[in-house]
Amino acid sequence: MKNFTGIALISISAACFGTLAIFGRFLYADGVDTFTLLFMRFGLAAVIMMVILVARKESLPRGRVLGQLMGMGALGYVGQSFAYLTAIQYASAGLVALLLYLYPTFVVILSAIFLREKVTRGKIVALILALVGTALTVGPSGGKALGILLAISAALIYSIYIIVGAGVMKQVSTIQSSLVIFASAGAVYGTLALSKGLHLPVSTDGGWSVAGIVLIATVIPVTTFLAGLERIGPSNAAMLSVLEPAVTVVLSAWLFSETLQPVVLVGGALIIVSGILLARSEMRAHSIAEV
Repeated sequence: MKNFTGIALISISAACFGTLAIFGRFLYADGVDTFTLLFMRFGLAAVIMMVILVARKESLPRGRVLGQLMGMGALGYVGQSFAYLTAIQYASAGLVALLLYLYPTFVVILSAIFLREKVTRGKIVALILALVGTALTVGPSGGKALGILLAISAALIYSIYIIVGAGVMKQVSTIQSSLVIFASAGAVYGTLALSKGLHLPVSTDGGWSVAGIVLIATVIPVTTFLAGLERIGPSNAAMLSVLEPAVTVVLSAWLFSETLQPVVLVGGALIIVSGILLARSEMRAHSIAEV
């Protein structure tokens, strides 16, 4: 029952995260710029997390851990989210979502270089699949070069964010870390948005999209992912998270009539399969270690 609940929670999280690019497209169409969009997303999400923190009677992190979390939000999350949501202005939402899933490949490479983790045969196969998938995905039919570059950059920044945060997250609760990271990112984007001038939604639909990107694409997926992670572990969670780009691709085709070429879909499928193989490799490694 515990595993079933964890699977359900991670599936909900992945499906909700898959709506991020969709709500972003709606807000861009309503006159919102990237800085204002991300200021609203993280600023309002931080307020909601603060309410949850108070309700759980938890305190804010302090000292070095607080500084590290602020850096993760102000640098890591800011860079990744800006690259991702800017990319969908130059490439299809589905393509951007697929390319983001290069991050498991980047994590393996960075872990091998900086954390001295062993690169197994399974990981090598997964890396090759990811490279082939990327070559197919970013072909001439994939989208504008700038959008592709930004999407790959988002995956790389997210990978660095994961590597850096691996140690920090062991010292705080998920609510504490999420609050500080969201608030730090919101502060950076708030400063940038105010310096450039706020571009708020001009319609009721735009207002609903703001609510969607804050609740459905940020707060709900973060909390359900973390709750599911406790039940089924990181490797299983990573495999189930491949639902995210699938949801984005389907919604993009339905709402925006975005049709990806077959070669792009094949490339995206290879990227997703590489992520699954990497997760399975991690599960096998942990099982052997436990024995």
